[in-house]
Amino acid sequence: MPTTREALAHVLTCVDAIYQVMGEAAPTFTDDAYVVRTFETARSMGEVALALREYLDEPASAPMAEVVDVLRDAAAGDREGAMTLFCFAVVVGPRLLVSLRDVREEVALDEKALALTNLASAALVAEMLAVGEVARGDGSHEDDAWQERARSLNLALEGAGYAESLGTYR
Repeated sequence: MPTTREALAHVLTCVDAIYQVMGEAAPTFTDDAYVVRTFETARSMGEVALALREYLDEPASAPMAEVVDVLRDAAAGDREGAMTLFCFAVVVGPRLLVSLRDVREEVALDEKALALTNLASAALVAEMLAVGEVARGDGSHEDDAWQERARSLNLALEGAGYAESLGTYR
């Protein structure tokens, strides 16, 4: 069982990965609504990362490589931004939510650490719902090639050992 510090340091690596890749990818997209949503997701995850860094007194962390890889893979060749937002909202985000739940259930958290896991969960849910709103009516997911690519992102995390969650520590 991880310590509070180990668990929150792991959460930070996951959040940092989302923050980094979404921030890098946003200016490369052509759909204005997706650009804004991607920037907003990066901003929100950056706020969570900052709060975690302050709690841990850790100025820097290495983003979780598997999350970086799958988000960068989604962004590669994603002109509009739909695949990247899908990857965040459907592939990465839910797994991180499960990890946050597991941290709350398995680790003896102090009041501040519990508040941080709740902050991270709330930010993730808000961003995932916002992605759903901006993507409503987008027909790109009806294309067979798009769906196959989307499945491959999910399989990439499964293959790395993250079928249901991103774990609670490294």
